[in-house]
Amino acid sequence: MGTVRTLPGRAVRGLSIPLWREGSFAQEHARLLLDRLYSGEGVAHGDGEPVLLVPGLLAGDRSLDRLRGWLRRIGYDATPAGIRVNADCTERTVTALERRTEALAEQTGRKVTLLGQSRGGTLSRVVAYRRPDLVSGLVTMGTPHLDPLAAHPVVLGTLAWMGAAGSAGFPGLLRLSCLDGACCEEVRDDMLAPMPEGMPFVSLYSRRDGIVDWRACLHDDAEHVAVDASHCGMAVSRESYRAVAGALHAFARR
Repeated sequence: MGTVRTLPGRAVRGLSIPLWREGSFAQEHARLLLDRLYSGEGVAHGDGEPVLLVPGLLAGDRSLDRLRGWLRRIGYDATPAGIRVNADCTERTVTALERRTEALAEQTGRKVTLLGQSRGGTLSRVVAYRRPDLVSGLVTMGTPHLDPLAAHPVVLGTLAWMGAAGSAGFPGLLRLSCLDGACCEEVRDDMLAPMPEGMPFVSLYSRRDGIVDWRACLHDDAEHVAVDASHCGMAVSRESYRAVAGALHAFARR
């Protein structure tokens, strides 16, 4: 079992991340809608297994509406995380997700699969680490596990602005102290911890990612699945959907 590592030379790589590739979102969405997979053909179906979907940085539950609706059509009890904008303090958000996971497990009588995009995958991984009694498996899409800051400078600049605003008292935003202060000390330690023994963990990544350095997605404890998609497009990519369906089916058969 491994641990999260910080990748060297982040700033240099960040400048070379092809942000312009994020412009393919509309085409990826259109290809999904035209694919037979979207109607549920050619993929394994679920049997009501609960799945909690966690959106990425600055996104909300609606960003995963398409994926959630599709999962429901193929037999999963797909549920939103209850996040309007994923920009709050990491510890507060993880605590809320843990409570939502616990409530979903109690409601369904089954363990819950966590499915997170980008920052949502980081938060989901912490919940899986803390509560393996509640979690049946973890799937992440474009999540920089090895270094949460291995991203394009535009994203890092937005994070810095958010941190300054949050530190100044603006509600609902993370603070600069989330990086090295006491408020998120425990969650930072949990991010460095290996996954619980036997926890199924699939990390989707794309070499075409225009936001995150794809190498940061290759967590030691995960099964790595390459997809051809932009970072934001993973939420509407037919390749991502096939990979997600395959992972969920494998989790259910364990």
